[in-house]
Amino acid sequence: MSNNTKALVEKYGFRFTKSLGQNFLVDQSVVEDIVRGAEVSKEDHVVEIGPGVGTLTRALLEAAKKVTAVELDEKLLPILTEELKEFPNFQLIHGDATKVDFQEITEGMPMKLVANLPYYVTTPIITKLLNDQVDFQSLTIMIQKEVAERMNAGPGTKDYGSLSVLVQYYCETKILRSVPPESFIPRPKVDSTVIRLTKLKEPRAKVLDETLFFKVVRQVFTMRRKTLANNLKALGYSKEFIEEALERAGIDLKARGETLTVEGFATLANTIKGMMKGEGQ
Repeated sequence: MSNNTKALVEKYGFRFTKSLGQNFLVDQSVVEDIVRGAEVSKEDHVVEIGPGVGTLTRALLEAAKKVTAVELDEKLLPILTEELKEFPNFQLIHGDATKVDFQEITEGMPMKLVANLPYYVTTPIITKLLNDQVDFQSLTIMIQKEVAERMNAGPGTKDYGSLSVLVQYYCETKILRSVPPESFIPRPKVDSTVIRLTKLKEPRAKVLDETLFFKVVRQVFTMRRKTLANNLKALGYSKEFIEEALERAGIDLKARGETLTVEGFATLANTIKGMMKGEGQ
């Protein structure tokens, strides 16, 4: 397969667009591990974001009921159409995954998402999928190692932050494998990781006001070295209000944000919400 990707790039005289952060997989073992890790079966509609020249797409088509690929670079459309023409279960959409309506693509059917994303769009796309509450079963994604580690990080670790809380509020995370730079052409300057996010049936914690919950989470990680109490002041709450909220939520006044679990953040946001209602603030 390694030769296949290179051969296709040469056959079509494809030129990589640096601004799109294109890196194509040339390692067949990674392709197989992604399909296996995504647990793709003949029942599944798989939506692939960023198919490139179709190396992974072909393996997905062989394993799934249907594959819809979303590709931004129009230079790749004729290559994908030609190379995958023998698959009646293939659908190709020219579009930007940060703007696509995923519910429309799958017509309300549950889907498994698979993606080899350019690093600069990783967080915007994942944030969109989670915040828009797209109905996906799992997202198996190859991304920069550091970003995968942040998604998978637990409380009290240096990698734990607002992205960890966002992802783990909605999903179970599992790191499947690491992928070295030589698995791609052109070679990226960083290591990659394949991680699977499995959507929970219900969010991990019961939250009264999700907007407030995420606002608190983002603010608390703005200045990591500050205590929760100091960070929350920036949201406009008085010192007395914050101290009472932390006390009611059973959180130490000197605690830092990175010590709170997803459930801990939910308790804090729900306490603030209750107090605001009670005091008419």
